[in-house]
Parts: sequence; C-alpha cells; structure tokens
Amino acid sequence: MSADALTDRIYQPLADAFGYRTFRPYQEEIVRALLDRRDVFAVMPTGGGKSLCYQLPALLTPGVCVVVSPLLSLMKDQVDAAQKNGICAATLNSTTSLAELRDIYASADRRTLDLLYVSPERFNTTRFQEFLKSVELGFFAVDEAHCISQWGHDFRPEYTQLKSIREQFPQVPIVALTATADKITREDIIKQLDLKEPEVFISSFDRPNLNLTVKRGFQQKDKTRAILEFINRHSGECGIIYCMSRDKTEKVAEMLEKYGITTTVYHAGLSAKARDKAQNDFINDRVQVVCATIAFGMGIDKSNVRWVIHYNMPKSIESFYQEIGRAGRDGLKSDTLLFYSLGDLVMLSKFAIDSGQQDINLEKLNRMQQYAESDICRRRILLNYFGENMEHDCGNCDVCRNPPERFDGSIIVQKALSAIARTNQQIGTRMLVAILRGNYFQELTEKGYDKLKTFGAGRDVPQQDWMDYLLQMLNMGYIEVAYNENNHLKITPSGVKVLYGQEKAMLVVIKREEKTPNKGKKKKAEKESKPMFNAITLSDEGMDKELFEELRVLRKRLADEQGIPPYIILTDKTLHLIAIQRPTTLEAFGMVSGIGEYKKEKYGKVFVEAIRNFLQ
Repeated sequence: MSADALTDRIYQPLADAFGYRTFRPYQEEIVRALLDRRDVFAVMPTGGGKSLCYQLPALLTPGVCVVVSPLLSLMKDQVDAAQKNGICAATLNSTTSLAELRDIYASADRRTLDLLYVSPERFNTTRFQEFLKSVELGFFAVDEAHCISQWGHDFRPEYTQLKSIREQFPQVPIVALTATADKITREDIIKQLDLKEPEVFISSFDRPNLNLTVKRGFQQKDKTRAILEFINRHSGECGIIYCMSRDKTEKVAEMLEKYGITTTVYHAGLSAKARDKAQNDFINDRVQVVCATIAFGMGIDKSNVRWVIHYNMPKSIESFYQEIGRAGRDGLKSDTLLFYSLGDLVMLSKFAIDSGQQDINLEKLNRMQQYAESDICRRRILLNYFGENMEHDCGNCDVCRNPPERFDGSIIVQKALSAIARTNQQIGTRMLVAILRGNYFQELTEKGYDKLKTFGAGRDVPQQDWMDYLLQMLNMGYIEVAYNENNHLKITPSGVKVLYGQEKAMLVVIKREEKTPNKGKKKKAEKESKPMFNAITLSDEGMDKELFEELRVLRKRLADEQGIPPYIILTDKTLHLIAIQRPTTLEAFGMVSGIGEYKKEKYGKVFVEAIRNFLQ
C-alpha cells in the first residue's frame, strides 16, 4: 500500500470514529508502526491520547487486538468510550458472566470483535491462552506498562507473567504504553516484554495547562482553610483530594460535607461495592469531590477533573505526576496543590524502609522531597526527572510567580562538573563535596582523588551550600543520578554546555534564615520530545458561559438516561468548542473537533436544537 493510500486509510476512521481531523504528537507514527506489524514502546503523559494509539489500528487490523489493563474500572471506561465511538469492544475479567464470555468468544470467531480488554490475571490463565491460539490476533497492547518493572512506582508481580506473550506469540506485534517511566524503567520494560527492535516514542511530559503550587508547613487548621478557599474558587468544578491514609480520607470528606460540598471517599478498606459506588458517583458528576488514597490512581479516566489536591506528600515523583495528571486531561486549564510537612516525610520514610525495595524507594522519596522544598521552577524539576530538558522557567508554578533572587553561578557549576568528569563519573554526592572541599579521608586518598586538579577547588563554599547547589544542578538538569549504578553522578548534555562555557548557570541565592533545599540524588536523561498540548486552546475567549452551562446540563441529562459518565458523551473541551462555534446545523455540529459520525448521528439533533433555542 502506498503512503498516500495508507494516509487516507487512517485519517478517515480518525474522523468518523473519533471526530478528529489531526493527530496529537506521535499518535500517527505509532498507528503506522502497528499497521506495519512492528513492536512499539510509547511514553505519553496522562491525557496524551494513548488509547487512540491502539484503538484506531484495531479498527484497521484483521483479528482481535488484546489490551492488557490493570484495573476493572479502567477497562470499563475504555470499553464504554470505544463503544460510543462505534468500535466493537469487550472486556474479560473476574466479573464476566458465562453468557458474556460465550458472546465474546463468538464475536472473536466471527471476526467482528475489534478490541478485547483483559486483566493480567485473566490473561495468564490456561483457558484464555487456548482461546488466543484459536483466533486471529491483530496485536497485543500492554497499558500501564510500568507495572511490569521493579524500577517502576507501581510494580505488580502479576504483570511479570506477561513475558509469555513473546514466547507464545512470537509473530504478533506488541505495543507497550505508559505515562510515567524514567529512563531506567523504560529500558527495563523493553527488556521484560522482549520487544524486538521496537519503535520508541517518548512524548513530552509537559502539561502546561496544569498550574503547580506547593504549600509547606501547614497545620491541619491551615490546610482546612486553604482547601475550602481553593474549592470555593472552583465552584461547580470537580476535583480529587489525595490523602496518605484511609482514616484521613474519611476525616477530610467529613469536613467538606459540613461545609456543604458533596464528597465521597475511595480507599482499599472499602468493599468492592462501596468503591464502585464512589467511583461511579464521581465519574457521573453526582459528587463534586472524591477524597482518595493512591488506590484511586490508575482507575479514573474522567476528562473534566479541574483540580487535584495532595493533602499529604506522595511517595515519589512518578506517583505525584500520575495523580496530578488526573486533572485537565482535556487540555483545559486546571490547578494542582501539594501540602508538604515534615510529618509526611517521616511517615513516608518509614514506609520506604519497611518496603521490599528500601534503597530505590528512599531515593524516589528523596527526589519528591527535593521537588517540594526547591526554589527552582517546579515544571523544570518534573520534566528533568523524566529525562526531558527544559531550559526556561514555565511561568505557571508558584516559584515562577514569586521568583527567588538568582546569580550567575557558572563557575560554581563548572567546578562541580569538572570534578565529576575527572573521576570518570564514578562518584556520588558525598565524595564530590569532599573533593571540592579538599577533605581527606581513606577512600578518597586510596582512589587518588586528592591528586585531581579540582581537589579543594571549592574550599571557599561551605559544605551545606555545596549540597544546596548540587540539588539545584540536579533539578535544573545539569547532572543526573544513576541510582542503578550506586547513585553515581552523571553529566547531562545541558551540563556539558555549562562545563564548556556555552551557557550560563543561574543559581538561586541561598538565604540561611529561610528553609533551604535538602541534598539531592537521582536521575535525569536527555531526549528530544514533542509537546502534547500545544495545539489546544486553553482560553475561554469567545465562549458563551451561559450556553456552556446549558450544554453541560443537557449532557448530564443524556448521560443519566444512558447510565454513562457525561464525559463519554462529550468532553468539556468539546463542549467549550461548541459554546464558541455555536453550530446550528447537524453538518456544522459534526465539524466540531471531538465529534465523529457516530456521535453526530446520536447526539447532534438534540444539541443543535438546544443551541437554536438559546440563540432565539
């Protein structure tokens, strides 16, 4: 098939089934790779359009495309959304009845089933393996692929059995997708799944629509007041409050209910029935707020979450990124707020020490602490953590809104980078500071580091200040910590530019009367990536807010009638576009981004009628 013919082949169903005329970054490349029957590994941020990457080629590929997904609720959301786009999709899990099972198998035999979602536990059963061998297979998609890696933040032992995919079906392509994976985790996923020369796509982790704010040292009364003020600014908009413990979710929810804010709770201590009810109430906009533990992490695919609050500090940047990623999935402006206290740090440190991966988890916690305490642009810290270098401040975090005093610290940074280079990048933070300060001790002299040209080059800088500057260098992407290599420091491409005088390094002035950042360790890498949300209009300019509210009420009524979440019918972003464009014909309605043929035929008439009545 020619390139032009393939383009026509993929763009038509993109418009008909999904209502889009263009792809987001990397989506088209991934679709083409799967249609060419190549293995694919993709890292795309939450809300970046991962599901389309396998749903569209599933429509165009003969046979059943099997998606392995970790949570029942997530599978249900995906199936509902796919079916509303006219895609034949089903899910196979512990709740599937015998009659439903027969229907699924029959559809696969008739070659009418496009997508089959399955849990990793069900995937590894003998009966399911026999079923797979009896039908034509298109490809395998492993969603939330970081779960297979012990370096990942949400490692699940049942995922490790997915290694059998390659062993049993060597000719069937595999696409692995995740939103949260640093360099080491990415390499491990590819190894664990035995991907063969995969096409690798690393999207930008940047979510410019998310406003990032940290509040440090707040006591409970201060938190309560700040939360109430925050929610008041988001009147009528739904959000999530993440808490460290089950008890805390209950107490925060009780507090909010006292002030008339409709709230539900979600944690692992609830029965399955209670968890399902809480999730359904939130997804269907019956409550404004859900107070949840991390158990609510991957199980939510609600596009119109406008804010996320962390009542307590998360255990890792991966967890934090994934959880704030629940907000603004439609690309519209959304707010995040993190409360950080010493008490959180003490409790999380204990959890890390008691875990089976003490060193890894303490290191990840250390980086989360650095994020919360830093005076560096918070978005730069997040992006640098995932190996994405951002050379300018974002302007949309609390640090950028209240910038600290800075100075040209190029000489300081060059001294540190030179010492790292002269040791062949085989030292950690403690050794580096000792070299720079000219401190003698046995291990240093045994390795001959006291003979280095940089030995004692930083005597004039206090040890505590050196730790602070190294943290800034880490957060700004000049160095990274290879925690799979005894936490040795590595120089990044950005660091090389500073080392050779090609760029300046602007450091934050240390003020000891204030709380200063802690010492740092961890990782960073360099890779060119594409932003996911550049094309999205985040402004309300030109939108009739009264019309938007009427359309939102209409959407809610239709959703309640069908027993599905409102965003499944139309996302907030699509509603925004409708309120701006105000289509008064069925044809014009179908031209709005996010509305395919199926939704135009099913919902167009009632929405167009509502718009006409409004304009009269």
